[in-house]
Amino acid sequence: MSMPEELADCLVLNTVSAARALLRRYDARLKPFGVTVQQFSLLGAIRAHPEEPVAALAQRISLDRTSLTRNLDLLERKGLVRRLAGPSGNARFCALTEAGDALLDQLIVEWRKAQPGLLTGLSADEIATYLKVARHLA
Repeated sequence: MSMPEELADCLVLNTVSAARALLRRYDARLKPFGVTVQQFSLLGAIRAHPEEPVAALAQRISLDRTSLTRNLDLLERKGLVRRLAGPSGNARFCALTEAGDALLDQLIVEWRKAQPGLLTGLSADEIATYLKVARHLA
């Protein structure tokens, strides 16, 4: 097998390429709402795990500390989240504001509308296999 074919079949390179394409598509879809896919994911994680420390949220959605801090700063400036000190004073938590909660409801509706277009041309088995492989590799 020649080197170009090996690269063309590289799992990592294909995954990065697919991730970039999906992020571009979804970031464009969320742009009118003033958030990115990462911020949408973060808002969802905060809602789903309201008492979880910020560091654990970062792990849950695979964000490095720098990206997490940057995105939380942006969401906080937009009035969508607020940071809270934990009971011990050490761990920090986040909570959605009323505006953040309302926006997340809108984003979920938009996400649901986008799903059929993304899945066009894929069978239920292909979708299940992709998700299984992606979750295994993650």
